[in-house]
Amino acid sequence: MLVSRQPLTLRGCAPTPIAGYLKALGILRLIAEQKPEWAVRGAWQDEVFTLASPQFAPDERTAREQLKAFLLNDYRPTPIVAPWNGGSGFYPKDNSDALDKISTGGTERLSAYRTGIGFCREGIRRLGLTESPKNEQKNRFLAALRGQAPESLLDWFDAAVLLTGDETRYPPLLGTGGNDGRLDFTNNFMQRLCDLMDPSTGAPTLLAGDWLAAALFGDAAPSMSRVAVGQFDPGGVGGPNASTGFEGGSLVNPWDFVLMLEGAILFAAAATRRLESSDPGILAYPFTVRPTGANNGGLSNLDEGQARAEIWMPLWERLATVGELKRLLSEGRVTLRAKTARDGLGFARAIAALGVDRGITAFQRYGFLMRSGKAYLATPLSRVQVRSNPKAELINDLESGSFLDRLRRFARDDQAPASIRSQVRRLEDALFTLTRHSDKYTLQKTLRITGHICLTLSKSSKGREAVPLLPRLKEKSWVDEADDGSPEFRCAAALATLRCTNRTDHTSLPLLPFILPVSRMKSGNWQWAPESRLAVWREGSLTRNLGDLAAGRQVKGFEVTGRAPGVGAGTADLPGFFDASLDEKRLSELLLGLILVDDFPKQLPRVNDPEPLPTGYLVLKPLFTPHAQLVRSRLLDPDRTLPLPGALIANLRADKTREAVEFGWQRLRASGLSVPDSPRRVPDASHLDGPRLLAALSVPLNSRDLFFCLKAFRSEKA
Repeated sequence: MLVSRQPLTLRGCAPTPIAGYLKALGILRLIAEQKPEWAVRGAWQDEVFTLASPQFAPDERTAREQLKAFLLNDYRPTPIVAPWNGGSGFYPKDNSDALDKISTGGTERLSAYRTGIGFCREGIRRLGLTESPKNEQKNRFLAALRGQAPESLLDWFDAAVLLTGDETRYPPLLGTGGNDGRLDFTNNFMQRLCDLMDPSTGAPTLLAGDWLAAALFGDAAPSMSRVAVGQFDPGGVGGPNASTGFEGGSLVNPWDFVLMLEGAILFAAAATRRLESSDPGILAYPFTVRPTGANNGGLSNLDEGQARAEIWMPLWERLATVGELKRLLSEGRVTLRAKTARDGLGFARAIAALGVDRGITAFQRYGFLMRSGKAYLATPLSRVQVRSNPKAELINDLESGSFLDRLRRFARDDQAPASIRSQVRRLEDALFTLTRHSDKYTLQKTLRITGHICLTLSKSSKGREAVPLLPRLKEKSWVDEADDGSPEFRCAAALATLRCTNRTDHTSLPLLPFILPVSRMKSGNWQWAPESRLAVWREGSLTRNLGDLAAGRQVKGFEVTGRAPGVGAGTADLPGFFDASLDEKRLSELLLGLILVDDFPKQLPRVNDPEPLPTGYLVLKPLFTPHAQLVRSRLLDPDRTLPLPGALIANLRADKTREAVEFGWQRLRASGLSVPDSPRRVPDASHLDGPRLLAALSVPLNSRDLFFCLKAFRSEKA
């Protein structure tokens, strides 16, 4: 179908605030329903709404006048009434001036409105109501109205109220059934209509045209009405610093309010019951989910708990008809792994997995947050572009053992420690970012926070009870995609691949149970085991923790026997241990995250050629190398061993480096090995820090760099 060559740009209609978004939809709906011959279409382009129609004049000025003429002279308002609310104009204590003017006016433009008002008054009369109904009486009144209402009232009714059979629910977009606290939207709608047109003749008022030009095209507006706007325009509600002086009032363009509610009616079609939900009668309002503070630094946990809901308003750049928009809103949901997304993070994940389509280019997030006392405001949270990001599927691994779901629930519990709340908030922010970007920094941040959370949970009995299983990160992409080639990452990855074998019963374990108190289940998942005596990791110093690991393994009869040789670090990654240039905090947090990875790649990319290391390190490295690797390097015969003495580890931990190196040098000579640089004399290692040397020795080397270190030795007779 042909459309106008140049769409008409409505600069007064922007995606934020939500009043501007709904106003644009209201204009599109009204033209489509009341001027079907215009075959109008609409789209969001360059942050404003555009309209196109084959009936629009080719020049913009004339097209603007066509649109204004329709709204000023021909527009027939939708009957928007709420006789179930106090303040709606239907009861003795209400302000009924506008309702009375409309019901007694004679213009044809308001004939449907007069019919709707008459129907509501008759329903009130039959029930003998003298004030707005409450509780069960209100439910019966609503059911009777919905069952007998004229068709002209149904769209508004279904947008404002949802009758589920067991109870009445209210879509958050329209407050609690068309009001927000003491502010009734419907009475205000009628008052604004009277500001715009004469209820008796239908003629536009003196300022209606100027107000309309401001509402549609962003032109300068004459003095606006000092009336309440409710939740739809947080910047226009008035209050402190809203104007000159200490306090400002609420200023509203009557057309903005009228067209905004006309647009909200489009959201009626999807108020349905989700049959697949475990929550009976849960509201399935278009693109509406539970609120989450992720990806919004200004939203606290308290805000999240008090918020009504979060709604994601779709934006599209291709011109679409109102019929296409209604179909989109009638589906009104996105799916994540065959289930409906239930909160903001789930919604973002679904978008990354292309769980929503239909030409949507972005979503504008709004949270209905409690502000200004107990009033709710539709607060813009963030703009989220719709694009596929397969790496976001890595988040699925965090759902293993229900880890992510249980963790997020626990963080929102009143009994949750403040440290858990803040860490989970950081994790949600990272995951939200991961749905949009899969860069190495974001993946590393996710790993670091997840590992730190697990360490914190391990110290809390309530945390272990609430989140009993650790996640299993099964995808090698966690390592492949997060590897930035830094010494911190490569050392952490090398340490995470370590396996230790008990010298008595030959039980082989990964590094995880030596860091966190856990035990492996038959299913392969790790569960908390607070009685474990293997775990030694604490908050704080990396070098201290690596020393505790080495000593703990030694005392409990474990030796390092297995690892993935290709994932080992390189000698070029280790100097930071000696000159203190290594970011130990980052390395520690990466290690805590990487020990959760089940399947490591066979090797990491090599980034640098081998580099010389201190002689003291070379002397002791064979003692920290698994026996099988020493044999493969032809440094030891298969029937000979090179045990690691506990006293050597103790000396290094106590910073008795000279004594430790001397002990190691003597052990090598006793095994028929010597260092060419110091075949007859112990090398001087007094300049080396013992705990740091022990930490560096604990990091496995890849096969190439290990051979580079070991080739310094040669077999000799003792």
